[in-house]
Amino acid sequence: MTEPVEPISAEQARAALEAAIRQQLGDNWRDEDSGWDIVTQHDYMARLSRGRVNVDFYVDLLGNVEVKTSEINPVQDSGRLIVWSLLIVSVILALLIARIVGFI
Repeated sequence: MTEPVEPISAEQARAALEAAIRQQLGDNWRDEDSGWDIVTQHDYMARLSRGRVNVDFYVDLLGNVEVKTSEINPVQDSGRLIVWSLLIVSVILALLIARIVGFI
């Protein structure tokens, strides 16, 4: 008779996830200079992004960690374009309002 499988706790999953991230990206991956951004993260998974690369880490209920690397998807790419466009439009609008009010 087989014994039931005991899933790992959330704390154990978090520790396994942190260890896998450190092993894959280095000890100082959280530093701002490293360029890695946390897109999403919880106890059993994390998605990190830098430039045009996503790295996904998944922890299963037995504590095994799977790492997948991929290019950014079209939604991320178009989202970045929209954000840059809104930023540029906002700066131009602020300069225009300042000019009209007389600050420039």
